[in-house]
Amino acid sequence: MAMSDPLADMLTRIRNAGMAGHDSLEMPNSKIKAGMAAILKQEGFINDFQVSEDSKQGILKITLRYDDRRERTITGIRRRSSPGRRVYVKHDRIPKVMSGLGVAVLSTSKGVMTDKQAREQKIGGELLCEVW
Repeated sequence: MAMSDPLADMLTRIRNAGMAGHDSLEMPNSKIKAGMAAILKQEGFINDFQVSEDSKQGILKITLRYDDRRERTITGIRRRSSPGRRVYVKHDRIPKVMSGLGVAVLSTSKGVMTDKQAREQKIGGELLCEVW
């Protein structure tokens, strides 16, 4: 059966792996998932990610980040836009997550980017998720 929301599946896998204390997780790859993983790495929420090829679409492997006491760095992750309810925002209406401590991820005409990058470039787009 086809999956209706692959990005929500990715976020759920990250949330579950963090709560279970796993070091890494794997999932099917796509451009938007790789872009999301790149943003999570850039913002310091994950250690690393790798894309490996297989006979189908590839595998995305994410290595999670924990602090010294084994507390996860991603304390919350929430999907904002979904296939049934798309959420679009203009550049001046992009929300701040946890008063700037978190990051909102947007899909724009120039690719997947953070809320800060979108505000600097004055680009709006689809509000994919919030991570804190």
